[in-house]
Amino acid sequence: MSHDCSKPVVAEGVYPFDARGVAKRFRHAAIFGALNALESGETMRFCNDHDPLPLLSQIDQYFGPRVKMAYVARQPGEIVIDFQIQG
Repeated sequence: MSHDCSKPVVAEGVYPFDARGVAKRFRHAAIFGALNALESGETMRFCNDHDPLPLLSQIDQYFGPRVKMAYVARQPGEIVIDFQIQG
C-alpha cells in the first residue's frame, strides 16, 4: 500500500503538506508555520523525499510534547510523517 502524498487524505482533520513542492530555503519556516496553524487534535501529513532528522529534532525542541510524530511510510524516496497537535 502506497502512502503517496498525491493521493487525497480522507480522514477529518488531517492536512497534507508536501515539502517537495516548497523551495528549500523556505521549507522549515513553512513547516513551522503550518504546525503553528493547527489546532488540538488536527494532523499535518508531511511528505518528503528524504528523512528530515534535523528538522524532527528542531520540531521536538520547539514544540515538545505538544506535537506527536509518527511515521506513516519510511522508505528511501518516500517519507510520510504525521504530526498531530496534542491538547
